[in-house]
Amino acid sequence: MSESQPLDDLRIDHDKVVQIVKLLCEGMGIRATARLADCHRDTVLSVLETVGRKCAALLDARVRYVKAGFVQTDEIHTFVGCKQRHTTLDDVERGDFFTFLSIDRDSKLIINWKTDKRNFDVTEDFLRDLKARMLDRFQLTTDAFNGYCRRVGGVGEVFGDSVDYATETKIYGHEKIAPFRYVPKVIEIKRKSRFGNPDMRFATTCHCERTNLSVRQFTRRFTRATLGYSKTVTNLRHAVALFIAHFNFCRVHSAHGKTPAQAAMLTKDAWPVERLIDECGKY
Repeated sequence: MSESQPLDDLRIDHDKVVQIVKLLCEGMGIRATARLADCHRDTVLSVLETVGRKCAALLDARVRYVKAGFVQTDEIHTFVGCKQRHTTLDDVERGDFFTFLSIDRDSKLIINWKTDKRNFDVTEDFLRDLKARMLDRFQLTTDAFNGYCRRVGGVGEVFGDSVDYATETKIYGHEKIAPFRYVPKVIEIKRKSRFGNPDMRFATTCHCERTNLSVRQFTRRFTRATLGYSKTVTNLRHAVALFIAHFNFCRVHSAHGKTPAQAAMLTKDAWPVERLIDECGKY
């Protein structure tokens, strides 16, 4: 055990922990990370569990009192253990899972997140957590999922008249690019002002959807049509927390040349991975 190890739950050298975290944050899978870091797969999972749990605590404590003019939310789909068609609707450990994300349009900060089933109760918990983290009035844009738009437990009940709310709905078709080969294509976009006074020029979820692409790019568990999917929902949540902490505090965004946390004035400088792990050790 390294004497400089800030994570008391781990019994491996600190430099090895940093290497593993860097590989995971660049989209490597568990087994590939184990091969490159020259350690056992269970060691990588142990690092993911410990650092992911502490990243979730760090995000909960540090991403508070956010000042943002425009916030967008969206959900990104993955599955745990097996596809939903191979299990039952009441299976809470396997099948389809969605990660809810809220994004500040300008700073690109991921304000809050929740990985769970896509239902009304989960959506309401996600919205209440978002409300608790915001400092001032802002404009909120979501898709038209009924969990957001319904009268009981939706945006209207959670936020009341404290936000300007609009929805954007994309209608998809298919474009033929070769014989027997089609790709999805947006054929219509519908935007609707729900309540308050939203500026419809900024009523879009495109920035949040772009962040979804980063999630899939840098978190192996979200890569489609591979064997890298999560086997347990607990590890999925740890991986999401690690990605978001790294994205917010370590990864410089091309939109403004800062980390999202810098742009949102939550920190003064970009964190290297070593500092992220040190900060996590406080929680």
